[in-house]
Amino acid sequence: MKVIKNLSSKNEIMDAFPVMSQLRTHLDVNTYVELVMEAIEKEQYKLYALVDSDEIVAVVGFQPMITLYYGRYIWVCDLVTDASKRSFGYGEELLVFVEEWAKEYKYECVALSSGLQRTKAHHFYEEKMGYDKVSYVFKKEF
Repeated sequence: MKVIKNLSSKNEIMDAFPVMSQLRTHLDVNTYVELVMEAIEKEQYKLYALVDSDEIVAVVGFQPMITLYYGRYIWVCDLVTDASKRSFGYGEELLVFVEEWAKEYKYECVALSSGLQRTKAHHFYEEKMGYDKVSYVFKKEF
């Protein structure tokens, strides 16, 4: 049986780390938990897992935002399906969940960024999910 579950406790957040770490390979479990808990508290970050037969198979993290460019929107910060579970529709199911959540709470759109090297993900977003490529994201580290 499949269920989409909100992860908010420290233990629930930790349970998602094996899947999330496949996307966020630079994070150790302690840093990951600390960042998620701070983002939940300060940034209204939401973390959900798609659980199939009592196993977390995909995870999505998103947050409501307001900018002059997009207006009121949902930013998908993290979306990953376990490598051994890809192509079963789990990512699509979670992204549809986010879109429905956004509509329910009166947000105008859903936006995300995807690493340049993730060409399969780009195909998924554009061809399967109907997202448009509207900008580049630039970053400067300190």
